[in-house]
Amino acid sequence: MRTRDHTKLRLQDGEFDVLVIGAGINGAAVASALAHRGLRTALVDARDFAGYTSQGSSNLIWGGIKYLENFELGLVRRLCRSRNTLMQAYPNAVKETRFLAAISRKASHTRLLVWLGAWLYWLLGDGKTRIPRLLSCHALKRTEPTINTAGIQGGVEYSDALLVDGDARFVFSLVHRAVDAGCVAANYLEVTDAQRFGKYWQVDIADRMDDSQMRVRARVVVNAAGPFADQIVKCAQVATGSRHVLSRGIHLVTHGLSRCSRVLAFIAKDGRPFFVIPLGHRASIGTTDTPVESPTVNVEESDRDFVLDNINACLDLDSPLDRADVISERCGVRPLAVAVHAKETGDFLSLSRKHVIETDTKNRFVSIFGGKLTDCLDVGAETRDAVLSLGLADPGVPSCWYGESDTETQNAFFARAQLFISQDARFDQAWCQRLWRYYGSRALQLIQRLADEPDAGEVILQADGFTRAELELVRDNEMVVMLEDFLRRRTLLAQTYLRTDLAGHAMLRVCEILFGERARQRYTEYFHTAPPEVKDHD
Repeated sequence: MRTRDHTKLRLQDGEFDVLVIGAGINGAAVASALAHRGLRTALVDARDFAGYTSQGSSNLIWGGIKYLENFELGLVRRLCRSRNTLMQAYPNAVKETRFLAAISRKASHTRLLVWLGAWLYWLLGDGKTRIPRLLSCHALKRTEPTINTAGIQGGVEYSDALLVDGDARFVFSLVHRAVDAGCVAANYLEVTDAQRFGKYWQVDIADRMDDSQMRVRARVVVNAAGPFADQIVKCAQVATGSRHVLSRGIHLVTHGLSRCSRVLAFIAKDGRPFFVIPLGHRASIGTTDTPVESPTVNVEESDRDFVLDNINACLDLDSPLDRADVISERCGVRPLAVAVHAKETGDFLSLSRKHVIETDTKNRFVSIFGGKLTDCLDVGAETRDAVLSLGLADPGVPSCWYGESDTETQNAFFARAQLFISQDARFDQAWCQRLWRYYGSRALQLIQRLADEPDAGEVILQADGFTRAELELVRDNEMVVMLEDFLRRRTLLAQTYLRTDLAGHAMLRVCEILFGERARQRYTEYFHTAPPEVKDHD
């Protein structure tokens, strides 16, 4: 991927077939689908790639078993099929994961009914996952000793999937795909105005890093701004039949709470779903679906207390979790599509999670409302088809726009990596697998460089074994502008390590590699403290 400055030059006064506004999961999928069709595509976001909603999800790729309660069988079947496609296309990054649901004696459904629902869920997913299991209270305790079974009638075990490296890293893999196909993509570029003149949209964009201005022309605009989509609609002065209502989800990250890699599912005291989800070597605990008015949200004191109270009631821990055990926090807003004149509903959880794609044929403006990580491939394909229906010349050169690199490249990487790690005890199989999940075909070039240049294998950051060669690859390919981009969205480091554990000489060296002369500035911006004195690295 070209440097951000060079990308800005390509955008300045550029002319494109399609401008995609918003580089979350929807925008990244759409940009990749369009670029692989041969359309001249640009992708911009006011923040970093996956810098808002798509960095605050539960990291689950699931078919929505809870939606069975509302009899949305069609939605569940479509989501299950989308989940299956993602597991097949990303066998290393999207892993089938067992869910263990503890059913309270006060629950509105018996464990037998939940088990039957899990079988229906399995059938709607074409039986592509392991079959459900019905567990007595004693079997539940044997399966997962950390669960507090007081007041529990038993449990049900079933399968869905999990993003191994988190949501933001997955989004960036699609951005990479788009760029490799010719898409011009840049972060921290905010749309300030959009007007249509003749056959083109004229879109004014401000660089949030240096306040410079640019103008882009595009035949079609795709509004993929997630919770900010309504603002883009207003800015462009187009009419839509849908709008968003917003749902906040929060998670607290703590040390691992179980020896197993299952997702533990409960019903919180207020009736909302409540999960303990693996996040690297940590646990992400939280809830979803709290109605909010504004897209800009934070974790509140009451949220922390609620999560800690519920998890301490649900699990048998050696000592109760308190705020000192919280390593990091995750907070995001899910945009839910409703009719523009829809009345407010008292039952927020009953709102459909279906996405809506609206096409303004006259103005050549496509808006995406709603959407989930699970159905990102559907959103990408449907939006691509909507764009093509607007009369653009179809280059007619479709190619696969998602998935991991081909099997031949994967086999070559793992063969070369196995030889490398057998000769260097500092690296192991988990490190090798992470490189492939992060970089795909680029990982083969990386491992070859590590073998050819011993100095490039110097481990700069012990956490996850980041070498100088890998950090240089990130610098040259991943458009990291702020240190948070690297720690929070290109990796899981900021979520799985305390900030105090990350600070120090090693992180300053990371900054020197990523940012050059701006290293100390970027360090101070993130840690809010002066960096340590520079040491001699020779």
